[in-house]
Amino acid sequence: MHDYLKGFLYDAGERFVPFRAWLGDLKDPKILRADIIAGITVALVLVPQAMAYAQLAGLPPYIGLYASFLVPIVAAIFGSSRQLQNGPVAIISLMTAAALAPIGLPAEQLVIYAALLAIMAGLMQIALGFLRLGVLVDFLSHPVVIGFSNAAAIVIASLQLDKLFGIDNPRTDHLYDSLINLAKAIPTETHMPTLAMGLFTLALLVGFKKFAPKLPGMIFAMVIATLASWALGYEGMGGRVVGDIPKGLPSFSIPDFDVKYIPSLMVPALLIALLSFVEAFSIAKAVASRTRQRISADQEMVGKGLANLTAGFMSGYPVSGSFSRTAVAFEAGAVTGFAAIVSGILVGLTLVFFTPLLYPLPIASLAAVIIMSVIGLFQPKQMLHTWTVTKHDGIVAFTVFFATLWFAPHLEKGIFIGVAMSLLFYIYYTMRPHFAEVALYHDGSYRDADMFDLQTSDTLAVYRYDGDLYFANSSYVEKRILNSIAGKPKLKVVMLDLEAVAHIDATGEEMLSHLSERIKTAGIAFYVTRAKFMVTDVLKRSGLYDKIGEDHFFSKRITAIQSLKEKYGDDIDITPFIINMPLEKDEEEQSAEADKTEAEAKDSKGSDGKGETS
Repeated sequence: MHDYLKGFLYDAGERFVPFRAWLGDLKDPKILRADIIAGITVALVLVPQAMAYAQLAGLPPYIGLYASFLVPIVAAIFGSSRQLQNGPVAIISLMTAAALAPIGLPAEQLVIYAALLAIMAGLMQIALGFLRLGVLVDFLSHPVVIGFSNAAAIVIASLQLDKLFGIDNPRTDHLYDSLINLAKAIPTETHMPTLAMGLFTLALLVGFKKFAPKLPGMIFAMVIATLASWALGYEGMGGRVVGDIPKGLPSFSIPDFDVKYIPSLMVPALLIALLSFVEAFSIAKAVASRTRQRISADQEMVGKGLANLTAGFMSGYPVSGSFSRTAVAFEAGAVTGFAAIVSGILVGLTLVFFTPLLYPLPIASLAAVIIMSVIGLFQPKQMLHTWTVTKHDGIVAFTVFFATLWFAPHLEKGIFIGVAMSLLFYIYYTMRPHFAEVALYHDGSYRDADMFDLQTSDTLAVYRYDGDLYFANSSYVEKRILNSIAGKPKLKVVMLDLEAVAHIDATGEEMLSHLSERIKTAGIAFYVTRAKFMVTDVLKRSGLYDKIGEDHFFSKRITAIQSLKEKYGDDIDITPFIINMPLEKDEEEQSAEADKTEAEAKDSKGSDGKGETS
């Protein structure tokens, strides 16, 4: 216990100094210069994105800047990834809006609970990181995340349409109701100057991306839109602009909240904590695969937690890692976390000196930024790929996709459905593990006799199944073995291959005990081969190992077969285990197989260029 506590405290201490791994690299002037350039480049993207995403979260645009000042700095210092860029992101902003909507408070009060939500998510992430419980995110399987991300992209873009058309469209309990109301209002309530400004900004963003992809097109588009708004008197035409932004840096403060709202924020905070980590860590892994850097899931969880705590105490809202800004940093040559520190400092300078210049920035332009940013999130090919891999994964991905759209803006329901389906499919798979009677294949391995048309022995049966032996599948395995034995009246010996079993519970142990007794009662000898140490350890503790008999356990199949032959002699036939013996086929099967082989040979001859071509 003392050693465990000592190790835990040492590990906890190490969680606060991961930056030491790259701090010394800054002594190299080339690396320092590359990080400064990358930080400036990221800041040019971060400022407009942060303001746009805050708007998506239902908050004033400047709250996005508050969540982009110290957050990237803290995340870079305490995270394990050197290139990951943290701050406001689209999906977490949408989830923040969904979490705050049921509270039903005015916008100025929602700012308080957005900060509280960030603090709650941060505390959860820190706890998970210190307790090394980052594995909990594995419950958010890849199909669940893919289905949710694709649906979220559509939801995010849809929620910006009213701002693009300049229509005041109150939120409803379902996204489809909001879109129906919007469609009815468009013919009569569209504000043409707003629509023109939004389309103009979209055209600028598309143009920069297509014709000048290396330039920071987003910041250029925002500058042009802001100048156009100022020059044309856009606000005087009725167009909505960002307006006054409090000048100066946000101060450290604890949100003054009403505790009665905490229970309703607990589940959204947990989902934000888990999903923000999944999003950030998947980005970090993608970058690490190219830089060959080591990253730690638990350390990254702690880094995200401290970043969210910082966002909350600095009047921001929940944050995560950004794929687009990380890609910008990587392409700009970022080497260490100092690049993120530079971008955070530049956001701070913007808050101190340049906020008056942001006054005429059109809200429609920020909506255009969001729409362009989430286009990359919509990747239906990924969902189709999950269907190609396994039908069950495809079902999960598409179910989450449609459920998220149907229940939007209540996004958590789509995730819950996906997690539940993933667990049910997993249980279903493990309830029916692959079971086989094996025989020698021509390549020297032991294969499923039914699948590969191999002869088996009437007197010796070797059974293998692939999976753990636990309460959900024990009866299935027992039934398969007994049914197979019933079809072999001359059977003398049964050997159970447990090589694929890594875990056995009390139900599995009880089944093996009953099975061995029933087989022995039938006058058949029972043996076990290739059992892992974890399994034999359980059997020894339960006494079943001694009950079956130590001499009935073998570490290798071939050794077991040879020993059984020596013991039982001519009473058992081991030929199918030492000689490859395909099943004899009737004339029709042989003829069909010969025709198939001849056709494949002709195709092969034509494809290699040596056959005749028409």
